[in-house]
Amino acid sequence: MSCLSAGRRTRVPAAFTLVEALVSISLTAIAASVLLLGIHSSLQTTDEALEQTIAAGMAEQLLDEILGARYHALGFDGYQITFSPSSYEQAGSGRERYDDIDDYDNLNNRPPEDLWGIELGTEDGEGGRRHVNFRVPAGFLAGWRQEVDVFYVAEADLTSPLPFGQVSDYRTVEVRVFRVDPQRGSRELAKLRRVVAYVPPVP
Repeated sequence: MSCLSAGRRTRVPAAFTLVEALVSISLTAIAASVLLLGIHSSLQTTDEALEQTIAAGMAEQLLDEILGARYHALGFDGYQITFSPSSYEQAGSGRERYDDIDDYDNLNNRPPEDLWGIELGTEDGEGGRRHVNFRVPAGFLAGWRQEVDVFYVAEADLTSPLPFGQVSDYRTVEVRVFRVDPQRGSRELAKLRRVVAYVPPVP
């Protein structure tokens, strides 16, 4: 005679079946991938905000440099048509010989450089290089580019560039900063525009 009564059965301990285990692992993997995607998106947003901040600073610095120059070169009036640096100004190591606003027209620096032609992040602000411990990592700004355009605008509408050959008492200086990314292409990160006015000398 069995020790167990006829109506009682032995209880098998509860356990996960193979299907339940696979479903659980799949749900965990999906949740982890969603979490990682969120982290990646957050990091990408942070990187873009950092890049835009750096670009805005570079644009402001260059614009301040330009607006600190004379409206026109000595020996000229404020209505010259062709904008460009002279051969003497171009012979400098950088822009240290630029002395008027129109010298900066069509400036295109890649990577961005300071007044003396030294890559930003490595310069000391006086024509030399800063201590190696205070430089940005090598190649950090290699994919960055600064562009400048200087053009006359209509007096009645300071946002409208005038056709080549037409002049006014107003010029616009536009500074743009781009980052060239092999995967995402060229992206404009900052654009600053200032209008400057010419006041003819009193006869």
